[in-house]
Amino acid sequence: MIRRLLPAAALMLSLGTALVSPAAAQQQSQSYKFLESVRKGDGNAVIATLDQPGQTIINTRDVTTGEGALHIVVKRGDSTYLRYLLAKGADPNLRDRDGETPMMLAVQGGQPELVQILANAKANANLADSSGETPLIRAVQRRDMALVRAVLAAGGNPDQPDNLAGMSARDYAKRDTRSTAIAKVLDETPAKTQRAVAGPRM
Repeated sequence: MIRRLLPAAALMLSLGTALVSPAAAQQQSQSYKFLESVRKGDGNAVIATLDQPGQTIINTRDVTTGEGALHIVVKRGDSTYLRYLLAKGADPNLRDRDGETPMMLAVQGGQPELVQILANAKANANLADSSGETPLIRAVQRRDMALVRAVLAAGGNPDQPDNLAGMSARDYAKRDTRSTAIAKVLDETPAKTQRAVAGPRM
């Protein structure tokens, strides 16, 4: 009898089903459905989920990419959804698998308005990604003055270095001869007395 059970148990372990409780599977399913609703822009489903008493799903993250609802709506430039999710308690500093925050993605997408919305929700403009790149460094590298000003207004530190080159936004701006206006703005920005939080080191 025991010999017959062992292969079955081994098969269940190999499929990963033996270690997943029904409650955990249900939570994974709810998280997946919620993020899918956000991706599809299904407002009714999102509202119905978030209006449930005691819900904690708003900061759930995709098991593959690590992205949350805020990452999804920022990537598509949806300011209305962004405001709604923040009002419902979404974490503006949630990081995806690569350490990227919603503000970093707003900069990447060229969305200064979204940077400002996130800043108003107390997003940390100095949270770096896994390579230590900050939203301000990325804005400088995009040569986008509106983004640079938005991140600076949000508290971006021009002197926080990345992990790869050990260079800050101010350093990158000085080296870029095609963006002298941005270098001038950063040159006029006083140095921060306190070093901000760096990104996770992978």
